[in-house]
Formats: sequence, structure tokens, C-alpha cells
Amino acid sequence: MQVVLKNLTKRFPARNKKGADVIAVNDFDFTIPDGQLIGLLGPSGCGKSTTLNLISGLETPTSGQIFFGGEDVTKLPPEERGVGLVFQNYALYPHLTVEENIIFPLQNLKGAQKMTKEAMRAKAREVARLVQIDQLMERKPKELSGGQQQRVAIARALVKIPRVLLLDEPLSNLDARLRLQTREELRRIQRETGVTTIFVTHDQEEAMSISDLIVVMKDGVLQQIGKPQDVYDEPANLFVAQFLGTPQINTFEGEIRAGKVYIGSEAVLDAPGKKDQKIWVAIRPEGFIPDENGPFTCKLDRIEVMGRDVSVVSTHEKMTGRNIRSIVSAENTIDPAGENVRFSLKPRKVFLFDRESEARL
Repeated sequence: MQVVLKNLTKRFPARNKKGADVIAVNDFDFTIPDGQLIGLLGPSGCGKSTTLNLISGLETPTSGQIFFGGEDVTKLPPEERGVGLVFQNYALYPHLTVEENIIFPLQNLKGAQKMTKEAMRAKAREVARLVQIDQLMERKPKELSGGQQQRVAIARALVKIPRVLLLDEPLSNLDARLRLQTREELRRIQRETGVTTIFVTHDQEEAMSISDLIVVMKDGVLQQIGKPQDVYDEPANLFVAQFLGTPQINTFEGEIRAGKVYIGSEAVLDAPGKKDQKIWVAIRPEGFIPDENGPFTCKLDRIEVMGRDVSVVSTHEKMTGRNIRSIVSAENTIDPAGENVRFSLKPRKVFLFDRESEARL
């Protein structure tokens, strides 16, 4: 099911007369392709959950339209949109078994959609097998682990065969290892069902690992859309560059002079055709090459051994963060007692941004 958001805006009134209205989603335009998993990504308060609530019908847009497969559903109530919802809080009924929790949405079907008890049980078993909890059907929620409860919530959302599956921070209550396992399961389930899925998270690694496309938001405004690797490799602005990537990208005050990029007094890279101006220079951690004769000099703080790789922690007078992290191969020989460390830079891992607008140059 293709989902189209057209000029979607949600404005919340101010709490008092003197305050300004809060614009949670601002003129959002996006087409979600049929059968794909979309990661809606951004920091807390960026409007991603509000966008999901608008799609589901739990919130009414101030302006704009929502289309499911060409049908305008903007004014339809949630129960008539054919969406499945999974929240951060699993919201399982504690007095019901796993089977009864999964069946519950089917009991509200009416008319031609109404199902017999045996048909509902068969459907519940089918979905339970898909999410691999068919051996737990007689248990109550309190007898399940967090990951198992999450699978029950997903099964309950899928049992009505939704046109669109909406997931709002569904893994944030799980520990790190279980999150990894469950996100892989989510991807498998989505591929097997083929249902269009929108996955809201603030965890960029989570979104990038399982999404067909990611949508990066800030302050209710869409910043960039694209395949995860494309957005990582070609950020549209400084915010996107800083938000994606672990460790975070290293950012420096710089300038372009006579076709070269300067950080401080050092010309670190060529910039042919670029006009002289003050800029932000952002360098991915993997963009540094230890080089005794390299053009970029940093003050060495420490070296952290990570096994296959080494994290070189250093500082520079023009940096904007607490320190610089450079991820290099453990095969590189760097003297941990040295005062400075010199680098060459990988041009494809260096991004230049306008100092004022922060747009990519």
C-alpha cells in the first residue's frame, strides 16, 4: 500500500495566550512506496511520533492530506484506515493469554468481515508462527520475556492484515542484545508479509540497519530522504551529517582560500572551483589516514584499542566537540607517547557546509 503525505502540518496551540503555537510537523511531503520499510528518524521532539499518529488517525492534521493507495483517508477514523499499531509500551491485556491477545482485534470485526471462533484461532496460530511464538499461546503476558511480549504486540497488529504497519519506538524497552535480535526479526517479518511499514526511532543505527529508506526529521521539518547508505555518504546538511554515524562525525571551523580547505593554518584538502568563504568541515571517523607527512596535525590525547580497529582520540583548536575520534586499522603504528598525530584525509569522507545555512556545499 503506497502512502502519500501531502503538505502535512500539525500545529498544537500554545498553553497560554502569550506563547506561540507549537508546530510539530511542518509542511511534510513524502511518498512511502508500497511494500517497503521506512525508518522515520530524528532526535526526541522532532515530530516523528506525531507524524505516525497523523498517519494512523490518532491525531488530526491542521492542514494537508494523507492518501492510502490513492484513497484520501485524512478524515477517516483510525479503525477505518486499516492500520496496525505497535507502541513502545506493548499494551498487552494481562488477564488474557497470548492467543486471546492476538485474537482480540478480530473479535471486533463486523458484517462480511466477521469471523468464526475457529477461523480466528486459525488466523492467530498463523500469525504466531510468523513471529515465532506459536509455542507460547497459552501463557499470560507476565510469563513472557520483553522480546516475547513485543512479538505478541506485533502479531496482534498483523492479525487483521493491515494495509500499513506503524511501529513507534518498538524496541526501546529491550536490552541491547535483544534489540539486535528483534530488529532482525522485524525485517524478516516485514519482508515475508510485504506490508508497508513505518518504523519510528531515534536510534540511527537501528533505522539504517533494517530500513529500505530513511527519513530524517528535525523540528518537524523533513531534512533528507534516501537509502541509508546514500544519506550517510551524501548528507544534505550539517544536521544530517552529525546525526548519522557512530562515533559522531568530527566537525571543525574552517575556510576555503584559493581553492583549498583550511583548518586553522593547515591546508588539508583541495577545493577546486569553490569560492573563498568560512565553512564547517565535517570528517567521518573513518576518513583519517595516519601519515607522518600528512597535512592535518592534531594533538594526541590517547589511543583506544578496539581489536580490529583503533580509536585515535585527539584535539584541535578548531574542533567543535569535546574531542576528535579517528577510527583506523590496528595495523597502523601510532606512538601513544607522541605529542601530536598527523593525518591525510579521504576526500569522500570530508564534507563542507556553509557556515550560516549549514547546507552542503
